[in-house]
Amino acid sequence: MTFFSARGIAVAALFAASATVGIVPAQAQDWPTRNITAIVPLGAGSASDIIARVVMDQVGRQLGQSIVVENRPGAGGTIGANAVAKSAPDGYTLLAYGALNTAHALHTKLPYDTFNDFIPVISLGQQPLVVVTAPSKGYKTLKELIAAAKAKPDLLNYTSVGVGSASHFAAERLRSSAGFQAQHIPFKGAADAVTDVVSGRGDFSVQLTATTLPLIRDGKLTALAVISQKRAASMPDTPTAIEAGLPAAAIYTFYTGVFLPAKTPPAIVAKLHQEIAKAIQSPEVQARFKQLGVEPMPGSQAEFAKFFKDDVNAMVDLAKAAKIPTQ
Repeated sequence: MTFFSARGIAVAALFAASATVGIVPAQAQDWPTRNITAIVPLGAGSASDIIARVVMDQVGRQLGQSIVVENRPGAGGTIGANAVAKSAPDGYTLLAYGALNTAHALHTKLPYDTFNDFIPVISLGQQPLVVVTAPSKGYKTLKELIAAAKAKPDLLNYTSVGVGSASHFAAERLRSSAGFQAQHIPFKGAADAVTDVVSGRGDFSVQLTATTLPLIRDGKLTALAVISQKRAASMPDTPTAIEAGLPAAAIYTFYTGVFLPAKTPPAIVAKLHQEIAKAIQSPEVQARFKQLGVEPMPGSQAEFAKFFKDDVNAMVDLAKAAKIPTQ
C-alpha cells in the first residue's frame, strides 16, 4: 500500500500487509532494555495524545517495556518536538505528533530542522474532518454552501480552533480548491469554534468528527462532507468532498505520526515500525480506533517518510496561497 504524495492528498484506507514483520537485524534484537518515552507536544486529551496512548500501551505490552507518554505542550508544539530532536538517537525517546507539517509552514525560525532532525517512522492513524453548518442556515449539501459563498463573496465566515490549526488549514484547502472567499474567525479551542456554528454566528467550520459527531446526531449540526478520500466509517451517509464535486486537492489528512531523532540506528527504526504496525492491527487497538473514529494509514516506513515530506511542502504552499501569517 502506498501513500499518495501529490500535494498532501490523503492515503488509501486499507491497512495492508506491508505492516507485517520481517527479520530485524541483530543490532536491534536487544532493544528496548528499559522504558521508552513518547513525547506528545500537546496537552492531555488532544487527538495526538489520545491516539498515542492507545497505540503505545499495546506496543509496550508487545515489547515487554513500558512506554511513558509525556505531554510537553507550549510554543505551538515546538518545545516538545525540539526535545525529541535534541535527544539521544537510541530509540528511547520518540515523538507522537500531527502538526510538524503546519509548524514548519507557520514558523520562520524553528529550534530544529523539520526534515533533517527527525526520522518519520509510521502514522498512527488519521481522523477525518467534516464540514459542518447549522441547520438554520439551510444548506443541505456542500455544493449549496459553495454556491452561496460564490454568490456573496466574503460575506460567509468559517470558524477554526486557531490560526495554523488543522481546522484552519483544512478550511483554507477547501476554500481554495472550491474557489470561493470566506472570512476566518479563529477561536482558542474546538468547543468555542463549534458552538459559534451551532448558534448560527459562524456559517461553517471544518472539524474532527470526534468533536462534531454527537452534535450531528442530535440535529444541532448538519454534516455537509468529509474532507477525506473515502467516507468516514463513523459517518457512512456523509459524502466526501470529492463526491461533492471538488478536486482531490481539497482533501486534508489530519494524522498523528511517530518520529525518532535523526541518526537513530536503522534497525531500531525498522523494529519500532514493525511493532507499531502490529499494534495497530491488534483487536484491542482496532476496537478503540472504531470508538474514536480513527482510521489506519497503511504503508512502509519509506512511504510514510515520502508522504510526510510531500505533506510539509504542501502546507508551506497552502500557507503562502492563503496568506496565513508566519511567526
